[in-house]
Amino acid sequence: MFLQIKNSRDLVKIVDFQELIDPNSEIVHAKDQEGQEEQETDTYQKEDLVFPSGENLPRCWLDANYQTAHAA
Repeated sequence: MFLQIKNSRDLVKIVDFQELIDPNSEIVHAKDQEGQEEQETDTYQKEDLVFPSGENLPRCWLDANYQTAHAA
């Protein structure tokens, strides 16, 4: 799966999808898609990533307490 870095056109390839959807993880391991050579794995803050369309990641991927925050 590819995501885009906010305020940039740079794409990153997610290494572990389970890490991405885990709301208890603030970071995700991904590979920058720069150039033709395979890049080294790096860490990225999930809050700095969006879908290539520009749409934000689902809140349930970012906030482990998202359901209780709206339960009032």
